[in-house]
Amino acid sequence: MNDTEREVVILNSAWEMINGMVNWAMFVKHDRYDPTNMMFETSVHARLFIILLADFLSEVRAFKGDAIPLGLTAPPSCARASDLTFLFHLRQVGGNPQLGNDARPLAKIVEEFSRWLEGEFVASGVNLGSIGVVADITVSRLRYLKMCGDIAKHNLARLATNVKHLQRLLTAAGHEVSEEDAYLAVEGFFEWFQQDIFIYHSSHIAEFLNNIRWAIFDYLGSEYQRSYHPTGEVSGLEVYAYRVPTEIGEPVAHAMYWDLMNRYRSRPWVHRFVVSESFKSLY
Repeated sequence: MNDTEREVVILNSAWEMINGMVNWAMFVKHDRYDPTNMMFETSVHARLFIILLADFLSEVRAFKGDAIPLGLTAPPSCARASDLTFLFHLRQVGGNPQLGNDARPLAKIVEEFSRWLEGEFVASGVNLGSIGVVADITVSRLRYLKMCGDIAKHNLARLATNVKHLQRLLTAAGHEVSEEDAYLAVEGFFEWFQQDIFIYHSSHIAEFLNNIRWAIFDYLGSEYQRSYHPTGEVSGLEVYAYRVPTEIGEPVAHAMYWDLMNRYRSRPWVHRFVVSESFKSLY
């Protein structure tokens, strides 16, 4: 795919993933614009959110030597941690915009979210009762979110990589544990980090994601105005079409362009909101 086709794939995919996470089925609906917080409908929604978030924060990889899907590019060998997430591809749009004139607001919020994810914090007094360990664990937000997403999604037999991560975190905290004990500690780690720290972070994460979605919307404004045109009426309803850029020839990109313009036409599902600083000051 060329740069324009690749951008369409990136923006449409990001918007779709964010729609799956930040919506009024996942969170209790509100109409507040003043500093607020976001509450999950149920604990099941919280678990689904972190599974979907872990996918968003995963690297898009080639399969068994094939090319990376949909013409996406691979991050450099010296990539920063957030480059191994879908944010890397959004960062490419910010650095080389094709459909819009000004991608700086999108680049800004992507960078803010990236820096937040890459930041570390100390979780004090993490009680892993199954192995009799209480530890002060230092971990990046990106690492613990991906670990919790994987734990929520998979059974123990598919958590070997995350068990190794947990071993290393405990070693750094001064507690050498065996692989077997690390497996036993997974449930306690998940309860402490997902049911406490993640729930606290979830409002801030939702704000980041919603701001990315709105930044994509704002970025596409000029393209939508150029592209959209009515073609008549059917039973009193306006029929419309889009002037697809001539650079877009790949069928998948062509279809995603229509999806992207229709997303713009219907606007983001959740209004712009700001989360209270009291949900941003810890961890």
